[in-house]
Amino acid sequence: MKKAFIAATLTWAVAMPFATFIAARSDASPAMYVVAVAVYGAGSIICHQLPGRTFHVGSAQMPVCARCTGIYAGAALAAALLLTGTGRQSGGRSRIRADRLRVLAAALPTVATLLFEWSTGSTPSNTVRALAGFPLGAAVAWVIGAAL
Repeated sequence: MKKAFIAATLTWAVAMPFATFIAARSDASPAMYVVAVAVYGAGSIICHQLPGRTFHVGSAQMPVCARCTGIYAGAALAAALLLTGTGRQSGGRSRIRADRLRVLAAALPTVATLLFEWSTGSTPSNTVRALAGFPLGAAVAWVIGAAL
């Protein structure tokens, strides 16, 4: 189960820029367009995909917003680190408590950007939003991967 989680996490992290690259090309094969449409379709289920809040590569918008991109990039890094065999397997209640604190701490940058947006009406740059999401994705993926 752990290997499947790591594989899925890394595959999604690679699929997003790959689909964007395919979407920006006019000479891609129909099969590649099907892959890109599938990735964009999955992205639409989990993300608002607002153009102004999404990175663009060439002429194509990525399948998820900048914040989600940061979350998935952080998750991919954690998954890659889990491939090295690190990660806790036991610990009971103390591990659960520590994992909750890690995820809460990792969520603080994302919460801060959301509070800033909601209180000022101004949106931080896509880079700031992605960087704020990165620790949250890494912490959640680490906790899940280490628990599997």
